[in-house]
Amino acid sequence: MHRLDVPAPHLLPFAIGSFDTIGPLSRAGFPHRHSFHEIVYVTGGAGTHVLDLARLPLRPPHLCFITPGQVHYWDRVSGLRGWVILFTDDFLLAHPGDRDALAELGERPWIHPGPGDAARLTGLVGEMLREYGERAPSFVSVLQAQLHILIARALRLSAPDGTPGPRGTGGAGGSGEAGGRPALVAREFTRLLAQHGPGGRTVRSYADELGVSVGHLADLVKRSTGRTPGALIRHAQTVEAKRLLSGTQLTVAQVARRTGFADPAYFCRFFRRETGLSPGDFRRTAGGTGGIHHDPRAESIEAPPRPE
Repeated sequence: MHRLDVPAPHLLPFAIGSFDTIGPLSRAGFPHRHSFHEIVYVTGGAGTHVLDLARLPLRPPHLCFITPGQVHYWDRVSGLRGWVILFTDDFLLAHPGDRDALAELGERPWIHPGPGDAARLTGLVGEMLREYGERAPSFVSVLQAQLHILIARALRLSAPDGTPGPRGTGGAGGSGEAGGRPALVAREFTRLLAQHGPGGRTVRSYADELGVSVGHLADLVKRSTGRTPGALIRHAQTVEAKRLLSGTQLTVAQVARRTGFADPAYFCRFFRRETGLSPGDFRRTAGGTGGIHHDPRAESIEAPPRPE
């Protein structure tokens, strides 16, 4: 788990730089996840970016949004060029609605800007680099506004018809009130689910942490997402199990424990019900231990990429 820990004099939960200046972890070739948001704007290079279980060939330019908790790595890349932007939720306080927009963008792996849009993105990232480097008065507010503009433009580029959908319009609009109370509680629930992972937590434990009853949490999350908290937890458990089965050499019993199941037999029944395959069949189908080898650094790293 990488954690954003930018040392003095960089006293803000934000960093921007090239793949070289951010450091080698920005192009890590082993599966890992972050506790912060990452935006990568790839302008050159060859190879593959693996995000969760999707393999995304590099054909720059690409814009990619990686949300906290997503597993990713760079596979057999060469000549990787571009820019990396790292930030925590704290940096979104000026535009809290951007959290919803980032969640939406995280579901769209690659955004391919055309030449005109790529030039505008390059210009905007260049302005952010200058603000970050010069640290003129009010530079934090300027960076927050520029990040907001980048997110809004990305929503335009990612929408099929070129215009943001309902979440994009409300999320990037900056009011933070789109969807009202249900959206707020659902957003906090999904944030906690990504932060703590799917292992061993119940709907009641999330409801207690959010200060609502189990029934009220279920109602608000269902109204906002169309799914119950239990269904979202089961989905997170299934995705995490798939990641571990396809990306590590952990035994099925170890995967069961990592995803919150004390009984491996029950985990196997759960996994088959959710996917139609046994864990062993899924691992063989996904080529589990054949191509991606578990690196213990993916779970033990506490020092994140740092700007120089």
